[in-house]
Amino acid sequence: MRAVVAQGTGGPEVLSVTELPDPEPGPGEVVLDVAAAGLNRADLLQRQGHYPPPPGASDVIGMECSGTVSAVGEGVTRWAVGDEVCALLAGGGYATKVAVPEGQVMPVPAGLDLVTAAAVPEVAATVWSNVFMIAGLEAGQTFLVHGGAGGIGTFAIQLAHARGARVMTTGGTAEKLAFCRDLGADVTIDYHDQDFVEVVTEATDGAGVDVILDNMGAKYLMRNVDALALEGVLVVIGMQGGAKAELDLGTLLRKRGSVVATSLRARSVENKSAICQSLVEHVWPLLADGSVTPVVHGTMPLDEVVAAHELMTSGSHTGKILLTT
Repeated sequence: MRAVVAQGTGGPEVLSVTELPDPEPGPGEVVLDVAAAGLNRADLLQRQGHYPPPPGASDVIGMECSGTVSAVGEGVTRWAVGDEVCALLAGGGYATKVAVPEGQVMPVPAGLDLVTAAAVPEVAATVWSNVFMIAGLEAGQTFLVHGGAGGIGTFAIQLAHARGARVMTTGGTAEKLAFCRDLGADVTIDYHDQDFVEVVTEATDGAGVDVILDNMGAKYLMRNVDALALEGVLVVIGMQGGAKAELDLGTLLRKRGSVVATSLRARSVENKSAICQSLVEHVWPLLADGSVTPVVHGTMPLDEVVAAHELMTSGSHTGKILLTT
């Protein structure tokens, strides 16, 4: 198979496409002929040497893909050769073939083509598991997601809106914020010249937001806590703004708030399979009826992986970037 490998760690230039042995399905696994793979911020961290794959996972970058089942392992009952699917991966997506546990494989949502389906698994699993399964966002509550124009943000805005929440988001340009409003954001905040805590406070009459999904980490930690409502939940899923910060426990105690830090990739196969099952039950119908639509900035062939990583690093994209095989 053809796959992207990294020659050491560093910038996008360390990536290249080479030939590797085809994967064989183990018990309970299927092998997919990959149609497309989605890029994620975590891919950049892995390339830089900051986010190694979990034990036993492929060293090839890529945490989501779509494709066609080409082989099934012993004991597989859910899938057959020829099925068109998408999958949540621990690694291996930037390749023409990948082996994946059958529970992390999902049908292509109705209404989506096979390539576009690659934009869904990681963002959907991240948003659904954190915002709804962990933080418990409900209709009528208020939700803030940082970086609304990215892959996670565009999906989070739509899903929270579709399930009846009031949605707020931050972004860096007027164009991106306008796009977020089109997706369903009720309040948009330009982080260059607005303080999101002040905007949240004013927009909620001082009540704060019930759930925050944050990819910045340390830089936003205390400000996020300041923006929380009573019994609000802050879910930290990234560290783009650093890993260490001081937290005023007094403020958190007064608000009876929660700060949760989660990572999807390192969870057990059983846990990820349960998330995938929940996605098919609760989120796939919203994709099928058009309430939620994956936002794809564009597709690039696997051979252009360096340019794809450069584009993601620049932050100039809106939505997901996909690599096609």
